[in-house]
Amino acid sequence: MAEKLVIISDMWGVKKGLWITSYFGYLQQYYDITFYDSQQLGNIDVTVSTEENIHKAFVNGGIDTAVAHLLKKEKEPCHYLAFSTGGTIAWKAALKGLPTKSITALSPTRIRLENNKPNTPLNLIFGERDEFRPDSEWVKRVEPNMNVIPSFGHQLYSDEKIIAQVCMELLEKVTKKAV
Repeated sequence: MAEKLVIISDMWGVKKGLWITSYFGYLQQYYDITFYDSQQLGNIDVTVSTEENIHKAFVNGGIDTAVAHLLKKEKEPCHYLAFSTGGTIAWKAALKGLPTKSITALSPTRIRLENNKPNTPLNLIFGERDEFRPDSEWVKRVEPNMNVIPSFGHQLYSDEKIIAQVCMELLEKVTKKAV
């Protein structure tokens, strides 16, 4: 039986997420995938879908709503792959008891405001030019496993080279046999 992988979108959900199909292409043969649109998880319903409006909706209760919904939906430990706001949702849910085997979060925007890290294997990936990347003081204090990719910004997760690299790392988790 395949390992379960929960994928959580960035703040745009399926509206601007064609890149996410590349992740499915690599991973669906080896993982049992459950996908969550972060806007649906957070009950985000804005009249005008601008970046500013969607961001405000998440900050003003949407993230907390998404965390609560994820905690209700997922009861068994599994792997998580999450992008931007989705990474923040997975992080916060894990802090509240979400059973996880691992979290791979690319550009998780608001974790820089957190003082604790989840008790699970973490792989945080940020672009060197990501304006939301935690500073060195946060890294020293929280001590996450964090990779910074040179020359990339916040949306590095939509780049085919990064997609391939992240997927290969996730595939190693399920294809390597214990020696």
